Amino acid sequence: MDIILNHGDLLLTLALLFGLFMAWGVGANDVANAMGTSVGSKAITVKQAIIIAIIFEFSGALLAGGEVTATIRKGILDAALFSENPQLLVYGMLASLLAAGFWLLIASSLGWPVSTTHSIVGAIVGFGAVGVGVDAVAWDKVGNIAMSWIVSPIVAGTIAFLLFRSLQNLIIDTSNPFDNAKKYVPYYMFLVGFVISLVTIFKGLKHIGLSFDTDTSYYLAIGFGVVVAAVGTVIIRRIHVDPDENEDFYFTSMERVFSVLMVITAAAMAFAHGSNDVANAIGPLAAIYAVIDSGGIIGSKSALPIWILLIGGAGIVFGLVTYGHKVIATVGTGITQLTPSRGFAATLAAASTVVISSGTGLPVSTTQVLVGAVLGVGLARGMAALDTRVINKIFLSWIVTLPAGALMSILFFFALKGAFSPL
Repeated sequence: MDIILNHGDLLLTLALLFGLFMAWGVGANDVANAMGTSVGSKAITVKQAIIIAIIFEFSGALLAGGEVTATIRKGILDAALFSENPQLLVYGMLASLLAAGFWLLIASSLGWPVSTTHSIVGAIVGFGAVGVGVDAVAWDKVGNIAMSWIVSPIVAGTIAFLLFRSLQNLIIDTSNPFDNAKKYVPYYMFLVGFVISLVTIFKGLKHIGLSFDTDTSYYLAIGFGVVVAAVGTVIIRRIHVDPDENEDFYFTSMERVFSVLMVITAAAMAFAHGSNDVANAIGPLAAIYAVIDSGGIIGSKSALPIWILLIGGAGIVFGLVTYGHKVIATVGTGITQLTPSRGFAATLAAASTVVISSGTGLPVSTTQVLVGAVLGVGLARGMAALDTRVINKIFLSWIVTLPAGALMSILFFFALKGAFSPL
């Protein structure tokens, strides 16, 4: 307790620095793979992806980031076991941020789309089990999270498969794909607006003091979906067939219609990612703040300050801008060849899976969800459409992530404990 009182400002400063470092890693790796489908399908440029991410990652983190943050902050460890020595929880969360940040730096430099959720959860479990004791880990909660890592990519892949099959039946495999695209794409635009706004209204707006009853929430979501579809329809009507551009690829004009849709789904994915994965950077930071703010009292009710969400959002955007290009290349072009129509199906499926999981407070891996969705789109075209070598490398990097995060976290935990403990 004395360490918290005597060194609280220094510990909080370290938490801010480590939290920013971790958020930077999330941006460099996770945001990059979230934007990979849009950039890889050539629907948007890297510069446009960065602008979209700045706006919507930040919005997702601020409006809907609190639910998953609560799980990372106080759901993985049994806080009661730290009541006698609250500084151990602070050391552990600092170590977790630093360990996950370093692992994401390594993975991003190699172009590996690893899971930031794996990284931070593995780090927290690692210091908790070894540094404090096996009983400190809420294994039932960890089990639920681990199960979501298996279920969520399957769900995303299934949704992506069905979405792309619907596109094939309604638009792509018809005698006039361009006209059918202009006819049906606005309905898909409505679906994007409805899904994202509904989860935001239900789970996100309470963080800024707004709440609505169920009927009103659905009416607002439907209204927002209609607005998105209406704006998209106006833009789509300005697109006309250019016979010359279809000589090499019959669907080029049709794909230009989907390029408009991809801008909307890129924004949806950025929002979904911000709402879910900001927790990986600021969950431990929020836990440290709560302990220090209460003077070392574990389990005391402490509101999540808006400035913590802002730090997470800012770090994420900075990471994408400075170091996100390598992972964008892996996800956008490595797994399967993407066009705007294929990228749309993958991105909407991934965004829907992430925002629903975020709304329930379950921290899923955006990386796994997105890769699962891209695989689903590829499978809809047949196994030959997938690059199994790239997929195997991605799967291997996922396996390495958990032990890497845990091992580094344990080392940093004991280093911090030694540095702050009285001689």
